[in-house]
Amino acid sequence: MSLLFKHLRVHQIFGANTDVGKTILTTALVRASAARGIPVHYLKPVSTGHISDADDKHIDYFVGDRKANVDTACLFRFDEPVSPHLAVRMAQGRRSHKMDPPTDDAFVNAVSSHIRECAMHHDSISHMYVETAGGVHSPTLSGTTQVDCYRPLFLPTVLIGDSHLGGISTTISSYESLVLRGYIIDMVLLFHDGYYRNWEYLKPYFADRGIHVLSFDAPHKRLADPDEENALMKAYYAKLVPENHHSAIYDALDHLDQCHARRLAELESMPKRTLDTIWWPFVQHGHVKGTPDVNVIDSASQDFFTVYNGQSSSTLTSPHEPPVSLLEPQFDGSASWWTQALGHARPELTLAAAHAAGRYGHVMFPQATHLPALRLAERLVHEGPGKGWAARAFFSDDGSTGMEVALKMALRVFSTRQGCDVDVKEQKKWGILGLKGSYHGDTIGAMDACEEGVYTCEWHEAKGIWLDPPTVANRKGSFIISLPPAIAELAGAGSDTVRVSSLQEAYAVESRIKSPLAQAYECFIEQTLKNLKENGGPTIAALVLEPLVMGAGGMIFVDPLFQRVLIDVVRRELGLPVIFDEVFAGLYRLGMRSSGPLLGVQPDISVHAKILTGGLVPLAVTLASDSIFRAFMSDKKIDALLHGHSYTAYPLGCEVANKTLDIVEKIAASNDWDQARVKWNASVANQTRESSVWSFWDPEFVDKVARLSIVSEVMALGTVLAIKIRDDAGGYQSHSAQKLLASIKYSEQNNSVSAAPGGSPFGINYRTLGDVAYFMSSLNTPVAVVRSIQDRIWVTLTCT
Repeated sequence: MSLLFKHLRVHQIFGANTDVGKTILTTALVRASAARGIPVHYLKPVSTGHISDADDKHIDYFVGDRKANVDTACLFRFDEPVSPHLAVRMAQGRRSHKMDPPTDDAFVNAVSSHIRECAMHHDSISHMYVETAGGVHSPTLSGTTQVDCYRPLFLPTVLIGDSHLGGISTTISSYESLVLRGYIIDMVLLFHDGYYRNWEYLKPYFADRGIHVLSFDAPHKRLADPDEENALMKAYYAKLVPENHHSAIYDALDHLDQCHARRLAELESMPKRTLDTIWWPFVQHGHVKGTPDVNVIDSASQDFFTVYNGQSSSTLTSPHEPPVSLLEPQFDGSASWWTQALGHARPELTLAAAHAAGRYGHVMFPQATHLPALRLAERLVHEGPGKGWAARAFFSDDGSTGMEVALKMALRVFSTRQGCDVDVKEQKKWGILGLKGSYHGDTIGAMDACEEGVYTCEWHEAKGIWLDPPTVANRKGSFIISLPPAIAELAGAGSDTVRVSSLQEAYAVESRIKSPLAQAYECFIEQTLKNLKENGGPTIAALVLEPLVMGAGGMIFVDPLFQRVLIDVVRRELGLPVIFDEVFAGLYRLGMRSSGPLLGVQPDISVHAKILTGGLVPLAVTLASDSIFRAFMSDKKIDALLHGHSYTAYPLGCEVANKTLDIVEKIAASNDWDQARVKWNASVANQTRESSVWSFWDPEFVDKVARLSIVSEVMALGTVLAIKIRDDAGGYQSHSAQKLLASIKYSEQNNSVSAAPGGSPFGINYRTLGDVAYFMSSLNTPVAVVRSIQDRIWVTLTCT
């Protein structure tokens, strides 16, 4: 992962194309650093072609009498003068046994390890240059283009521009490719060309973007005679890097040093500046003790943040120990509040957003259409979670606003079903039927659809009733359905728990629907509704559910049989519209596209967000059946759904959502998912995948954790792992989970238990809900990373 050292200034050298002088200008930088007496490290991660033409050998030769200050290295060397991805294949063909090329993770790990080794050599200022091969999109050994392969390292970049015919275009295109992936571009260097004069155009172009550009005289055309060629190159370098230290190449060094110093200073200043200006959500600022409590995120890639540890790095090593990177990886254990699906900085999503931004920006949507929105609506309605029941898609900003839309839809439908004599004053008192622990967002209407609790505000007016639901969990190695007292009494089981043989049995709704427990559920719900009516309770206008798991309420895994029976009863007895809030649980967060197939019933309205856009931009979609849509149809404007947002059907969000769904659907049908399903004894047949229950978290690990004395219960579904800590106080205001697992937030530099791709030990950024600690993977988190997290959790819990 990304590295940053106080005394080792590292820059990666990218070229706008092949043959643009990347090695020559890098050699000049190396010579200039060495001429100033600064130790220099040069790394060529991949070299192809005869060793006599190798870039690291060129530097060895032309640094001259400064060689004592210069260390050069190459990690992967191939004789064939072709692209690295072809060179490794050709080398394989000559071997007697098949060998796969290094993965991107293995390659990045090798580069990262070498940089760390270089950092260990000096306790004073030193420089390092990592030179890539060819252009920014030239392939690496695996076939991934360099700009994507090197991205997890996130090294500050020097771009070598193209001075040839067409070089303006290739240089700008390379720059934009780097920008789209978030690279820090500190400088652009290129040669003068007296005919094309590309530097004259590129200097003001990049100056407008705050990027320093320097240009240099180009070397002579290469000579056939090696001795003459070497003599002329020595003379060229002597002119380019003069002994008096006064030339443009030294200006380049100064600028790179300043960039490095500014980055260090900014990272160091960010915690205090943050505490002085920012008001965080869901944070009691009175508990923030100082700058060490501020998690400074410098970048993010795949499943990891790269965080600044400079505030505590002085305590990590002594003066006699190896230097510690000021940046370290931290696993995004909450999937950034449940939004991440494919990892951070996924280039396909970034490009999708850029494409839509370039084509549309944002456009007015009422009575209009555009392809990203239309395609997304069609696939969600006809192929996605709305398949078989939904007719329309309504776009909004985020999950909370999507729920506001859903509530408006449901209340209008209930109103029309009451006829023309609806009393407006009474209508204001209508409520919803939901479950205790539910949460639908932080806008006022969404808050009013929940009972009084920690998430509500001064204007909150709870409108409805909330049933205490039975829950499913693994307790001490057994899957238990916990019953509220009222249901336990009706069930007549003599206990408030019911044991089931497995996770699969607990979620086999259709096979449980005729069970005595289902009858007890039905009786409880019918009695509750009857009592509500007889005692003058509010008129219930809709049923609102978070299917299967109530997230913010404490990762409450509701018995799916109870939700199925509840839906059946309210539809039969009251004819209520049913809303599924699938903002959190939908679109494969729990291993299935939606909860309808598992529950055996579909909603009238459902809301989708979070995973919808892969965590890149906000977007929500509220799906509705045809009967819901037709409740708003008339010849009167006032009867329309008068609700909207400035960024309705935001083209960037729609385009990103389409790309996200393309990728997610492929992942959901992958062998990796099937292997995880098999571990949980879940079906891998196409017709039952949509209703099978399983998890990315290992079942043996879940079972072992559940048996710990300090743990009350554990549950895992799909990407979600929830661990409830034994605590007599319990509830949202408990600090037990936060205190117990606090140490896992930070990496342990000598800890081999948890290593990120790239080989770095990592911390885990996780969230708690009172006495519940939860962890969440992406849909494509590597098994090795999940295993590392499990190991770290296990060690922490068992050593407490």
